[in-house]
Amino acid sequence: MASDRGVRPVRLTIADDLRRNRATVFFRFLLALPLMVWLVVWAVGAFVVAVVNWGATLVLGRSPSSLHRFLARFVRYATHAFAYLNLAAGPFPGFLGRPGYPIDLEIDQPERQNRWSVACRLVLAVPAMLLVAVLAGYGANIYSALNSRVGLSTVLSMAAFLGWFSALARGRMPRGLRDLAAYGLSYGAQLWAYLLLLTDRYPSSDPLKAIGPLPVRNAPVRLEAGGDLRRSRLTVFFRVLLALPHLVWLTLWGILAVGAAIINWFATLIRATPPRAIHRLLAAYLRYQAHVTAYLFLIGNPFPGFTGSEGTYPVELHVDGPQRQNRWTVLFRLVLVVPAFFILAVYNLLLTVVALLGWFASLITGRMPTDLRNAGALVVGYLAQTYAYLLIVTDTYPNSGPAEPRPAPAFPRQPLPIRAPAAPPPVPV
Repeated sequence: MASDRGVRPVRLTIADDLRRNRATVFFRFLLALPLMVWLVVWAVGAFVVAVVNWGATLVLGRSPSSLHRFLARFVRYATHAFAYLNLAAGPFPGFLGRPGYPIDLEIDQPERQNRWSVACRLVLAVPAMLLVAVLAGYGANIYSALNSRVGLSTVLSMAAFLGWFSALARGRMPRGLRDLAAYGLSYGAQLWAYLLLLTDRYPSSDPLKAIGPLPVRNAPVRLEAGGDLRRSRLTVFFRVLLALPHLVWLTLWGILAVGAAIINWFATLIRATPPRAIHRLLAAYLRYQAHVTAYLFLIGNPFPGFTGSEGTYPVELHVDGPQRQNRWTVLFRLVLVVPAFFILAVYNLLLTVVALLGWFASLITGRMPTDLRNAGALVVGYLAQTYAYLLIVTDTYPNSGPAEPRPAPAFPRQPLPIRAPAAPPPVPV
Protein backbone atom coordinates (compact mmCIF):
# COMPACT_ATOMS: atom_id res chain seq x y z
CA MET A 1 0.00 0.00 0.00
CA ALA A 2 1.66 3.16 -1.10
CA SER A 3 1.52 6.10 1.21
CA ASP A 4 0.47 9.55 0.04
CA ARG A 5 1.28 11.43 3.18
CA GLY A 6 0.48 15.08 3.50
CA VAL A 7 0.98 17.51 6.35
CA ARG A 8 -2.08 17.48 8.59
CA PRO A 9 -2.99 20.07 11.24
CA VAL A 10 -3.32 17.37 13.95
CA ARG A 11 -0.43 14.91 14.05
CA LEU A 12 0.47 12.10 16.42
CA THR A 13 4.19 11.73 17.05
CA ILE A 14 5.86 8.70 18.61
CA ALA A 15 9.13 8.62 20.55
CA ASP A 16 8.43 5.46 22.55
CA ASP A 17 11.14 2.82 23.04
CA LEU A 18 8.59 0.01 23.67
CA ARG A 19 10.10 -0.87 27.09
CA ARG A 20 7.59 -1.27 29.90
CA ASN A 21 8.05 -1.63 33.65
CA ARG A 22 6.22 -4.79 34.72
CA ALA A 23 5.11 -3.35 38.05
CA THR A 24 3.56 -0.25 36.48
CA VAL A 25 1.97 -2.40 33.78
CA PHE A 26 0.36 -4.68 36.34
CA PHE A 27 -1.08 -1.74 38.32
CA ARG A 28 -1.67 0.49 35.30
CA PHE A 29 -5.38 1.02 35.97
CA LEU A 30 -4.80 2.11 39.57
CA LEU A 31 -1.92 4.36 38.58
CA ALA A 32 -4.03 5.99 35.86
CA LEU A 33 -6.99 6.79 38.14
CA PRO A 34 -5.72 10.29 39.05
CA LEU A 35 -5.25 11.00 35.34
CA MET A 36 -8.84 9.97 34.59
CA VAL A 37 -10.27 12.03 37.48
CA TRP A 38 -8.39 15.12 36.33
CA LEU A 39 -9.50 14.46 32.74
CA VAL A 40 -13.14 14.47 33.82
CA VAL A 41 -12.70 17.75 35.73
CA TRP A 42 -10.87 19.32 32.79
CA ALA A 43 -13.54 18.07 30.39
CA VAL A 44 -16.20 20.12 32.21
CA GLY A 45 -14.21 23.30 31.63
CA ALA A 46 -13.38 22.26 28.09
CA PHE A 47 -17.09 21.86 27.31
CA VAL A 48 -17.84 25.42 28.41
CA VAL A 49 -14.88 26.78 26.46
CA ALA A 50 -15.91 24.73 23.41
CA VAL A 51 -19.38 26.33 23.38
CA VAL A 52 -17.82 29.79 23.55
CA ASN A 53 -15.31 28.80 20.87
CA TRP A 54 -18.12 27.59 18.60
CA GLY A 55 -19.90 30.96 18.79
CA ALA A 56 -16.68 32.91 18.31
CA THR A 57 -15.58 30.81 15.33
CA LEU A 58 -19.00 31.14 13.75
CA VAL A 59 -18.73 34.94 13.98
CA LEU A 60 -15.03 35.45 13.30
CA GLY A 61 -14.43 32.53 10.94
CA ARG A 62 -11.43 31.56 13.08
CA SER A 63 -10.95 30.12 16.55
CA PRO A 64 -9.57 32.75 19.00
CA SER A 65 -5.96 31.98 19.89
CA SER A 66 -6.50 31.81 23.66
CA LEU A 67 -9.44 29.42 23.36
CA HIS A 68 -7.58 27.38 20.75
CA ARG A 69 -4.57 26.98 23.06
CA PHE A 70 -6.75 25.84 25.99
CA LEU A 71 -8.64 23.26 23.94
CA ALA A 72 -5.49 22.04 22.17
CA ARG A 73 -3.83 21.42 25.52
CA PHE A 74 -6.92 19.53 26.70
CA VAL A 75 -6.88 17.24 23.65
CA ARG A 76 -3.14 16.70 24.05
CA TYR A 77 -3.56 15.79 27.72
CA ALA A 78 -6.39 13.38 26.91
CA THR A 79 -4.13 11.72 24.33
CA HIS A 80 -1.32 11.39 26.87
CA ALA A 81 -3.65 9.98 29.52
CA PHE A 82 -5.24 7.38 27.26
CA ALA A 83 -1.86 6.46 25.79
CA TYR A 84 -0.59 5.74 29.30
CA LEU A 85 -3.74 3.88 30.34
CA ASN A 86 -3.77 1.70 27.23
CA LEU A 87 -0.03 0.91 27.38
CA ALA A 88 0.83 2.81 24.21
CA ALA A 89 3.42 4.69 26.31
CA GLY A 90 5.46 3.84 29.41
CA PRO A 91 6.19 6.88 31.60
CA PHE A 92 3.59 8.61 33.76
CA PRO A 93 2.42 11.78 31.98
CA GLY A 94 2.09 15.24 33.45
CA PHE A 95 -1.25 16.85 34.27
CA LEU A 96 -0.92 19.96 32.12
CA GLY A 97 -0.80 18.52 28.60
CA ARG A 98 2.63 19.87 27.82
CA PRO A 99 4.49 18.62 24.73
CA GLY A 100 7.25 16.06 25.10
CA TYR A 101 5.43 12.85 26.02
CA PRO A 102 6.47 9.70 24.06
CA ILE A 103 3.01 9.59 22.45
CA ASP A 104 2.51 13.25 21.70
CA LEU A 105 0.18 15.44 19.69
CA GLU A 106 1.07 18.39 17.49
CA ILE A 107 -1.75 20.80 16.69
CA ASP A 108 -1.27 23.73 14.32
CA GLN A 109 -2.23 27.31 15.08
CA PRO A 110 -5.83 28.37 14.31
CA GLU A 111 -6.71 28.98 10.67
CA ARG A 112 -9.79 30.21 8.90
CA GLN A 113 -12.69 27.78 8.82
CA ASN A 114 -15.77 27.48 6.70
CA ARG A 115 -18.69 28.89 8.69
CA TRP A 116 -21.13 26.39 7.21
CA SER A 117 -18.99 23.47 8.37
CA VAL A 118 -18.68 25.13 11.79
CA ALA A 119 -22.46 25.52 12.08
CA CYS A 120 -23.09 21.89 11.07
CA ARG A 121 -20.05 20.36 12.77
CA LEU A 122 -21.95 17.83 14.90
CA VAL A 123 -23.85 16.51 11.89
CA LEU A 124 -20.76 16.34 9.70
CA ALA A 125 -18.89 14.42 12.40
CA VAL A 126 -21.38 11.53 12.51
CA PRO A 127 -19.45 9.25 10.07
CA ALA A 128 -16.25 9.90 12.03
CA MET A 129 -18.07 9.03 15.25
CA LEU A 130 -18.99 5.64 13.77
CA LEU A 131 -15.34 5.00 12.99
CA VAL A 132 -14.05 6.19 16.34
CA ALA A 133 -16.49 3.85 18.09
CA VAL A 134 -14.54 0.95 16.55
CA LEU A 135 -11.03 2.42 16.60
CA ALA A 136 -10.95 3.98 20.06
CA GLY A 137 -14.43 3.93 21.58
CA TYR A 138 -15.88 6.89 23.40
CA GLY A 139 -13.10 7.02 25.96
CA ALA A 140 -12.97 3.22 25.91
CA ASN A 141 -10.02 1.38 27.39
CA ILE A 142 -9.33 -2.17 28.41
CA TYR A 143 -10.23 -1.75 32.06
CA SER A 144 -13.44 0.27 31.91
CA ALA A 145 -14.59 -1.50 28.75
CA LEU A 146 -14.78 -4.84 30.54
CA ASN A 147 -17.88 -3.60 32.36
CA SER A 148 -19.51 -1.81 29.46
CA ARG A 149 -21.42 -2.71 26.34
CA VAL A 150 -18.35 -1.92 24.26
CA GLY A 151 -16.32 -4.73 25.81
CA LEU A 152 -13.18 -5.53 23.84
CA SER A 153 -14.75 -4.43 20.58
CA THR A 154 -12.41 -1.52 19.89
CA VAL A 155 -8.99 -1.53 18.30
CA LEU A 156 -7.50 0.45 21.20
CA SER A 157 -8.91 -1.77 23.96
CA MET A 158 -7.89 -5.00 22.21
CA ALA A 159 -4.35 -3.73 21.68
CA ALA A 160 -4.17 -2.84 25.38
CA PHE A 161 -5.60 -6.18 26.44
CA LEU A 162 -3.07 -8.26 24.49
CA GLY A 163 -0.27 -5.78 25.19
CA TRP A 164 -0.85 -6.13 28.94
CA PHE A 165 -0.03 -9.83 28.88
CA SER A 166 2.90 -9.40 26.52
CA ALA A 167 4.41 -6.51 28.50
CA LEU A 168 4.16 -8.49 31.74
CA ALA A 169 5.86 -11.48 30.14
CA ARG A 170 8.57 -9.70 28.16
CA GLY A 171 8.88 -6.22 29.67
CA ARG A 172 8.19 -4.76 26.23
CA MET A 173 5.14 -3.69 24.27
CA PRO A 174 5.10 -5.39 20.85
CA ARG A 175 5.63 -2.87 18.07
CA GLY A 176 2.55 -3.97 16.15
CA LEU A 177 0.26 -3.63 19.17
CA ARG A 178 1.76 -0.26 20.13
CA ASP A 179 1.24 1.05 16.61
CA LEU A 180 -2.27 -0.37 16.55
CA ALA A 181 -3.09 1.48 19.77
CA ALA A 182 -1.50 4.63 18.36
CA TYR A 183 -3.72 4.31 15.28
CA GLY A 184 -6.80 4.40 17.49
CA LEU A 185 -5.42 7.28 19.56
CA SER A 186 -4.58 9.25 16.44
CA TYR A 187 -8.07 9.01 15.04
CA GLY A 188 -9.64 9.84 18.38
CA ALA A 189 -7.47 12.95 18.73
CA GLN A 190 -8.31 14.07 15.19
CA LEU A 191 -12.03 13.68 15.88
CA TRP A 192 -11.90 15.68 19.11
CA ALA A 193 -9.87 18.39 17.40
CA TYR A 194 -12.49 18.52 14.66
CA LEU A 195 -15.42 18.62 17.10
CA LEU A 196 -13.78 21.30 19.25
CA LEU A 197 -13.10 23.43 16.13
CA LEU A 198 -9.34 23.25 16.47
CA THR A 199 -9.23 22.40 12.78
CA ASP A 200 -11.48 22.36 9.76
CA ARG A 201 -9.77 19.22 8.40
CA TYR A 202 -11.90 16.08 8.56
CA PRO A 203 -10.37 13.19 10.55
CA SER A 204 -8.34 10.79 8.41
CA SER A 205 -8.78 7.05 8.92
CA ASP A 206 -5.82 6.30 6.67
CA PRO A 207 -3.43 4.06 8.67
CA LEU A 208 -0.57 5.14 6.40
CA LYS A 209 -0.86 8.71 7.71
CA ALA A 210 -1.95 8.07 11.29
CA ILE A 211 1.28 7.68 13.22
CA GLY A 212 4.07 9.29 11.25
CA PRO A 213 6.97 7.19 9.94
CA LEU A 214 5.90 3.58 9.58
CA PRO A 215 8.06 0.52 10.09
CA VAL A 216 9.29 -1.10 6.91
CA ARG A 217 8.38 -4.77 6.96
CA ASN A 218 9.58 -7.41 4.55
CA ALA A 219 6.72 -9.85 5.09
CA PRO A 220 6.31 -13.10 3.14
CA VAL A 221 2.57 -12.31 2.84
CA ARG A 222 1.83 -8.71 1.87
CA LEU A 223 -1.04 -6.84 0.33
CA GLU A 224 -0.73 -4.17 -2.34
CA ALA A 225 -3.81 -1.97 -2.62
CA GLY A 226 -3.89 -0.19 -5.96
CA GLY A 227 -6.33 0.49 -8.71
CA ASP A 228 -8.74 3.28 -9.52
CA LEU A 229 -10.83 4.75 -6.70
CA ARG A 230 -13.79 5.30 -9.03
CA ARG A 231 -16.77 3.06 -8.35
CA SER A 232 -19.77 2.20 -10.49
CA ARG A 233 -22.84 3.23 -8.53
CA LEU A 234 -24.87 0.37 -9.98
CA THR A 235 -22.40 -2.35 -8.97
CA VAL A 236 -21.89 -0.69 -5.58
CA PHE A 237 -25.62 -0.75 -4.87
CA PHE A 238 -25.88 -4.47 -5.70
CA ARG A 239 -22.43 -5.43 -4.42
CA VAL A 240 -23.61 -8.12 -1.98
CA LEU A 241 -25.76 -9.84 -4.62
CA LEU A 242 -22.96 -9.67 -7.19
CA ALA A 243 -20.53 -11.24 -4.71
CA LEU A 244 -22.77 -14.23 -3.92
CA PRO A 245 -21.21 -16.60 -6.53
CA HIS A 246 -17.77 -15.79 -5.14
CA LEU A 247 -18.90 -16.38 -1.57
CA VAL A 248 -20.25 -19.81 -2.52
CA TRP A 249 -17.07 -20.74 -4.39
CA LEU A 250 -14.90 -19.37 -1.57
CA THR A 251 -16.74 -21.59 0.91
CA LEU A 252 -16.22 -24.68 -1.25
CA TRP A 253 -12.58 -23.83 -1.80
CA GLY A 254 -12.22 -23.26 1.95
CA ILE A 255 -13.25 -26.87 2.62
CA LEU A 256 -10.50 -28.05 0.28
CA ALA A 257 -8.04 -25.63 1.92
CA VAL A 258 -8.75 -27.09 5.37
CA GLY A 259 -7.92 -30.59 4.13
CA ALA A 260 -4.78 -29.31 2.42
CA ALA A 261 -3.76 -27.45 5.60
CA ILE A 262 -4.00 -30.65 7.67
CA ILE A 263 -1.71 -32.44 5.22
CA ASN A 264 0.54 -29.38 5.20
CA TRP A 265 0.75 -29.47 9.00
CA PHE A 266 1.97 -33.06 9.11
CA ALA A 267 4.34 -32.57 6.18
CA THR A 268 5.88 -29.43 7.67
CA LEU A 269 6.32 -31.13 11.05
CA ILE A 270 8.34 -33.84 9.31
CA ARG A 271 10.19 -31.82 6.65
CA ALA A 272 10.19 -28.35 8.30
CA THR A 273 9.25 -26.97 4.88
CA PRO A 274 5.76 -27.01 3.33
CA PRO A 275 5.45 -29.10 0.16
CA ARG A 276 5.58 -26.80 -2.83
CA ALA A 277 2.37 -28.08 -4.46
CA ILE A 278 0.30 -27.63 -1.28
CA HIS A 279 1.89 -24.24 -0.70
CA ARG A 280 0.84 -23.11 -4.17
CA LEU A 281 -2.72 -24.31 -3.59
CA LEU A 282 -3.04 -22.52 -0.25
CA ALA A 283 -1.40 -19.35 -1.61
CA ALA A 284 -3.95 -19.27 -4.45
CA TYR A 285 -6.76 -19.75 -1.91
CA LEU A 286 -5.47 -16.87 0.24
CA ARG A 287 -5.12 -14.67 -2.83
CA TYR A 288 -8.65 -15.47 -3.95
CA GLN A 289 -9.95 -14.80 -0.43
CA ALA A 290 -8.27 -11.38 -0.51
CA HIS A 291 -9.78 -10.61 -3.94
CA VAL A 292 -13.30 -11.57 -2.84
CA THR A 293 -13.06 -9.71 0.48
CA ALA A 294 -11.74 -6.60 -1.24
CA TYR A 295 -14.55 -6.73 -3.81
CA LEU A 296 -17.31 -7.37 -1.27
CA PHE A 297 -16.20 -4.56 1.05
CA LEU A 298 -15.57 -2.05 -1.78
CA ILE A 299 -11.78 -2.00 -1.34
CA GLY A 300 -11.53 -3.10 -4.96
CA ASN A 301 -13.87 -2.32 -7.84
CA PRO A 302 -13.62 -4.84 -10.72
CA PHE A 303 -15.31 -8.22 -10.53
CA PRO A 304 -12.58 -10.72 -9.56
CA GLY A 305 -11.80 -14.00 -11.24
CA PHE A 306 -12.41 -17.38 -9.67
CA THR A 307 -8.89 -18.79 -9.74
CA GLY A 308 -6.92 -16.55 -7.38
CA SER A 309 -4.24 -15.98 -10.00
CA GLU A 310 -1.56 -13.45 -9.11
CA GLY A 311 -1.56 -10.16 -10.99
CA THR A 312 -5.24 -10.30 -11.91
CA TYR A 313 -6.72 -7.87 -9.37
CA PRO A 314 -5.82 -4.31 -8.27
CA VAL A 315 -5.90 -5.33 -4.59
CA GLU A 316 -3.22 -7.99 -4.86
CA LEU A 317 -1.80 -10.41 -2.33
CA HIS A 318 1.82 -11.46 -2.77
CA VAL A 319 2.88 -14.74 -1.15
CA ASP A 320 6.51 -15.81 -1.13
CA GLY A 321 7.51 -19.38 -1.86
CA PRO A 322 7.76 -22.05 0.87
CA GLN A 323 10.38 -21.36 3.52
CA ARG A 324 11.79 -23.44 6.36
CA GLN A 325 9.66 -23.19 9.54
CA ASN A 326 10.24 -23.85 13.21
CA ARG A 327 8.70 -27.23 14.08
CA TRP A 328 7.71 -26.08 17.58
CA THR A 329 5.65 -23.20 16.23
CA VAL A 330 4.13 -25.54 13.67
CA LEU A 331 3.17 -28.01 16.39
CA PHE A 332 1.41 -25.35 18.51
CA ARG A 333 0.12 -23.23 15.63
CA LEU A 334 -3.56 -23.46 16.68
CA VAL A 335 -2.69 -22.05 20.11
CA LEU A 336 -0.25 -19.42 18.91
CA VAL A 337 -2.71 -17.96 16.41
CA VAL A 338 -5.40 -17.21 19.03
CA PRO A 339 -4.22 -13.63 19.84
CA ALA A 340 -4.19 -12.84 16.12
CA PHE A 341 -7.84 -13.87 15.88
CA PHE A 342 -8.68 -11.53 18.78
CA ILE A 343 -7.21 -8.68 16.73
CA LEU A 344 -8.98 -9.94 13.63
CA ALA A 345 -12.34 -9.79 15.46
CA VAL A 346 -12.09 -6.03 16.05
CA TYR A 347 -10.56 -5.52 12.61
CA ASN A 348 -13.62 -7.17 11.06
CA LEU A 349 -15.81 -4.61 12.86
CA LEU A 350 -13.62 -1.88 11.39
CA LEU A 351 -13.95 -3.39 7.91
CA THR A 352 -17.73 -3.46 8.25
CA VAL A 353 -17.89 0.22 9.20
CA VAL A 354 -15.47 1.11 6.40
CA ALA A 355 -17.67 -0.73 3.88
CA LEU A 356 -20.83 0.93 5.21
CA LEU A 357 -19.39 4.43 4.98
CA GLY A 358 -17.71 3.63 1.66
CA TRP A 359 -21.01 2.34 0.28
CA PHE A 360 -22.74 5.66 0.93
CA ALA A 361 -19.74 7.69 -0.26
CA SER A 362 -19.45 5.66 -3.47
CA LEU A 363 -23.16 5.97 -4.22
CA ILE A 364 -23.05 9.75 -3.74
CA THR A 365 -19.69 10.66 -5.28
CA GLY A 366 -18.89 7.64 -7.47
CA ARG A 367 -15.55 7.24 -5.66
CA MET A 368 -14.24 5.32 -2.69
CA PRO A 369 -12.42 7.72 -0.33
CA THR A 370 -8.70 7.01 -0.13
CA ASP A 371 -8.70 6.98 3.66
CA LEU A 372 -11.43 4.35 3.82
CA ARG A 373 -9.82 2.26 1.07
CA ASN A 374 -6.50 2.17 2.92
CA ALA A 375 -8.15 1.39 6.26
CA GLY A 376 -10.00 -1.51 4.64
CA ALA A 377 -6.84 -2.70 2.91
CA LEU A 378 -5.09 -2.85 6.30
CA VAL A 379 -7.76 -5.27 7.49
CA VAL A 380 -7.69 -7.38 4.31
CA GLY A 381 -3.91 -7.65 4.60
CA TYR A 382 -4.10 -8.69 8.25
CA LEU A 383 -6.78 -11.25 7.41
CA ALA A 384 -4.49 -12.78 4.79
CA GLN A 385 -1.50 -12.83 7.17
CA THR A 386 -3.55 -14.50 9.92
CA TYR A 387 -4.87 -17.27 7.69
CA ALA A 388 -1.46 -17.74 6.09
CA TYR A 389 -0.02 -18.31 9.57
CA LEU A 390 -2.88 -20.64 10.52
CA LEU A 391 -2.61 -22.71 7.33
CA ILE A 392 1.20 -23.14 7.76
CA VAL A 393 1.87 -21.12 4.62
CA THR A 394 4.32 -18.94 6.56
CA ASP A 395 6.09 -18.93 9.92
CA THR A 396 5.87 -15.14 10.24
CA TYR A 397 3.39 -13.93 12.85
CA PRO A 398 0.78 -11.42 11.61
CA ASN A 399 1.73 -7.79 12.12
CA SER A 400 -1.21 -6.04 13.80
CA GLY A 401 -0.13 -2.46 13.13
CA PRO A 402 0.20 -0.48 9.91
CA ALA A 403 3.47 -0.97 8.05
CA GLU A 404 5.02 -0.37 4.67
CA PRO A 405 6.38 -3.23 2.57
CA ARG A 406 10.11 -3.24 2.03
CA PRO A 407 10.91 -1.96 -1.46
CA ALA A 408 12.57 -4.32 -3.87
CA PRO A 409 16.37 -4.02 -3.72
CA ALA A 410 17.94 -2.04 -6.51
CA PHE A 411 20.75 -4.18 -7.83
CA PRO A 412 23.48 -2.28 -9.68
CA ARG A 413 23.58 -3.08 -13.35
CA GLN A 414 26.56 -5.24 -14.20
CA PRO A 415 28.75 -3.88 -17.00
CA LEU A 416 28.65 -5.90 -20.15
CA PRO A 417 31.88 -7.78 -20.86
CA ILE A 418 34.01 -6.22 -23.56
CA ARG A 419 34.75 -8.68 -26.27
CA ALA A 420 37.41 -8.40 -28.90
CA PRO A 421 36.02 -8.00 -32.39
CA ALA A 422 35.80 -11.25 -34.27
CA ALA A 423 38.42 -11.83 -36.95
CA PRO A 424 37.06 -11.45 -40.48
CA PRO A 425 36.42 -14.72 -42.30
CA PRO A 426 39.14 -15.80 -44.69
CA VAL A 427 38.63 -14.72 -48.25
CA PRO A 428 38.54 -17.74 -50.56
CA VAL A 429 41.21 -17.68 -53.24
